[in-house]
Amino acid sequence: MLPLRDANPRHGIPVVTWVLVAINVAVFVYQLSLGDGLAGARFLLEYAFIPARFAAEPAAAAPTLVTSAFMHGSLLHLASNMVFLLVFGDNVEERMGKVGYLVFYLLGAAVATGAHGLLGGIPTAPLVGASGAVSAVLGAYIVLFPHQRVMTFIPPLIIPWIAVSLFMRVPRFYVPWLPAWLFIGYWALLQFWEASAGIAAGQPADGGAVAWWAHVGGFAFGLVTVRLFARAKRANRVE
Repeated sequence: MLPLRDANPRHGIPVVTWVLVAINVAVFVYQLSLGDGLAGARFLLEYAFIPARFAAEPAAAAPTLVTSAFMHGSLLHLASNMVFLLVFGDNVEERMGKVGYLVFYLLGAAVATGAHGLLGGIPTAPLVGASGAVSAVLGAYIVLFPHQRVMTFIPPLIIPWIAVSLFMRVPRFYVPWLPAWLFIGYWALLQFWEASAGIAAGQPADGGAVAWWAHVGGFAFGLVTVRLFARAKRANRVE
């Protein structure tokens, strides 16, 4: 499922969220400019999180707990993370304030990356992506705005794509408004299921393309710490 937008009004400009998106895009463009050669590999090894390197040199590798969250492996990887951040980040930023939200985001990135290293990462495999930090934002959102509605794109599973193409549009059934607790709750359950499946099978849960434990760690961080960062809600705000 993909969130398209929420019905939660904002009362200011989400400067930090937009800046975070801009930095992620800029870093990705820079990565592309380096190519797949020596320069690109050197950049990846320098700023991505590598569990084995962190275990051997924790002080030297500590910055990669955060720098890795601004790197991405593909355009699809970047786009999916930025969509989630744009949909859910603005209201969380408003409730936390710009400085508090930035600190929360960066700490969420570090905790999520650490969870990946401790619980599911292949020691020598680099980790990149903002999904852990974004997961922290989702954890905060479900606590602060559980009843807000989220317009959700659900890929057609019952009606084949060929049938959809005959009508030249996606049926409205596949873009319902879901309550945030349902959308994010289902997403969180899926992350935990996938992470736990790796342990049950005796394999690294994050050994594939998705760092499931980073998602779980970031989400848990958001759930637990959101009240430390969030300011009191306005009386006229519906949540």
